[in-house]
Amino acid sequence: LAVPQECLILTMRANQKYFPLFDADGRLTSRFLIVSNMELADPSNIIAGNQRVVRPRLSDARFFFEQDIKTGLTPRVVKLGAVVYHNKLGSLGDRVERLSSVARRIAGLLGADENLANRAALLSKADLLTDMVGEFPELQGTMGRYYALAEGASPVVAEAIEQHYRPRFAGDALPDSNIGRALAVADKLDALVGFFGIGQIPTGDKDPFGLRRAALGVLRILMEAPLPLDLGDLISISVESYPPNLLTAEVRSPLYDFMLERLRNTLRDAGHAQDAVDAVLALKPTRIDLVVPKLAAVAAFQQLPEAAALAAANKRIVNILKKAEGQIGEPDVALLVEDAEKALFHAIVEVAPLARSHFQNEAYTDALRVLAGLRTAVDRFFDEVMVMAEEALIRQNRLALLQQLAGLMNQVADISRLSA
Repeated sequence: LAVPQECLILTMRANQKYFPLFDADGRLTSRFLIVSNMELADPSNIIAGNQRVVRPRLSDARFFFEQDIKTGLTPRVVKLGAVVYHNKLGSLGDRVERLSSVARRIAGLLGADENLANRAALLSKADLLTDMVGEFPELQGTMGRYYALAEGASPVVAEAIEQHYRPRFAGDALPDSNIGRALAVADKLDALVGFFGIGQIPTGDKDPFGLRRAALGVLRILMEAPLPLDLGDLISISVESYPPNLLTAEVRSPLYDFMLERLRNTLRDAGHAQDAVDAVLALKPTRIDLVVPKLAAVAAFQQLPEAAALAAANKRIVNILKKAEGQIGEPDVALLVEDAEKALFHAIVEVAPLARSHFQNEAYTDALRVLAGLRTAVDRFFDEVMVMAEEALIRQNRLALLQQLAGLMNQVADISRLSA
């Protein structure tokens, strides 16, 4: 029981199909459960036989652990250069160098200690060369934590080594420190950027490198932690960590689109309305942490009596602006002729500062509620004003007014997608 319990549990489960038993605090005990299909008056021989069989298995686990501790984790880092990660993407040593570069930058963006992020990244793959992980690959990361602690690493570094593989599956826990989050995001983005960069993009149900899982992991960490990081910037940081000319395909745009589609499916599966998801993602957001608050704001906006009319008006504005020719500038108050367009201009001037203040404070529901106050002025404008006037200056000025209105309304979502 001096051996990490994960090793003993895996030995009993994988090799012997035994049930390990735990105390009330979740600690492994020296007892285990077996199931036999033989009905005997005295099962002592079965018990003794199974005890005899498991002892050498547990002794092997203890031997692996003790030998790994003797060698330590840090000396194995230099040996990673001799292990091929992928024949087009270099060795594990090359990968660790990239992880170090990216994790440091992400940690800096989060206000975390870059030196700790660097240390965690350098040690993150060293346990792959240990005897224990060689025997039980499922323990990668877990054993890295134990070995890092054994050689005196900071607990934050040790935890990051274990947690950078998270989330391993749907519903798995996320890293709980910014060092762990930085390393986890760096690790997953490195795989995504690398394989996209050599043209190994998932197709259909084929995803041999687990890139969909990696993308979902990055999105979950950004969204649920949440982390105030720009996904486009993160992809660029990871791309820049690769040597020039190693990546042979364009990465940034295809990878962003791939991740946006994963996000779309995730949000729908979480129960968000499809039209709200489409409205928010139509703006191609890169701050993933703000997507759910924007969805909540859109859902609240849809409950307002002004919502349907404003969404329909916004759709009409989008269609009008698509037909506009030339550059549209700022509206000029001197060119406002009709009372209705003057009223809309003044309504926008009155509402815009408060709405923008709410946007900047990420109070998106309040922002959309403020914009709902424009409904009367917008309805009157479309009832009384001919946008495409014959006079070019008047026409361009009205288009500029609509463009200003659209820009104000669509800072949270493309609400034209909410109209029936």
